Amino acid sequence: MTDRSASLATANVVALAGALPVLASLALPFAARWGWAALADGATWWMERPLVLIVALAAGVLVHEALHALAWRASARLPPGSVRLGFNWKALTPYAHCAAPMPARAYRIGAAAPGVALGLLPAAAAWVTGSGPLLVFGLVFTLAAGGDALILWLLRGVPPGALVEDHPTRAGCLVRDAESPDADR
Repeated sequence: MTDRSASLATANVVALAGALPVLASLALPFAARWGWAALADGATWWMERPLVLIVALAAGVLVHEALHALAWRASARLPPGSVRLGFNWKALTPYAHCAAPMPARAYRIGAAAPGVALGLLPAAAAWVTGSGPLLVFGLVFTLAAGGDALILWLLRGVPPGALVEDHPTRAGCLVRDAESPDADR
């Protein structure tokens, strides 16, 4: 087996390091179309509604992990109970963990699902509608998917059909049968 994982701390640091380019790539097109004031108004909207902010963040975190679980189950056709949701208190990180092996393609789908559904799609909708609050929501949840983006990077070069197992304690997976698992490391 080949380890394609990173510590939770490393995943969080990489996500923080990638924050500026992500923010720029999502905020600049919005500001170019709708203006910086619309973006500032979006941030202000959330800050003026702290209860809504707290509920949206808490619900978003839960939905983020549920999307991992649902995407893995659907794309790998896994049975009920094969994905467990929880919270790692040492790393202050929620998680979805799948105990069953699955094709790398399904694992990638599950890794990407929350960032697309909660981050990129709301940001794209904000570009179209001019909604600053929606853009800020999309920015926050795109950033929240930074560790997932690292996992997708770690899986580069792994064939779609290679069986992988979700790592039990780290961000990423173990590759069971890649044709040449170390070819691109």
